[in-house]
Amino acid sequence: MSDSVFGDLDEMLTHVDSKFTLVNVATKRAKQLNNNPDAALTDVRNPNKPISTALNEIAAGKIDYTRVKDGIK
Repeated sequence: MSDSVFGDLDEMLTHVDSKFTLVNVATKRAKQLNNNPDAALTDVRNPNKPISTALNEIAAGKIDYTRVKDGIK
């Protein structure tokens, strides 16, 4: 991972199909973590910043998503 605050963008993009999807998946996962901080899937987490934890989980390949007609589920 790079020294960037949010990690290596190229690494995260290997787990999703576009930057748009990355934003949507990370936002949805951050909201889940905000409601339940103990649901983190990686050891690297910051309880004060759920978006950072969500992006770390995406970069680690821990988040699966399904694209449906109405949006990402």
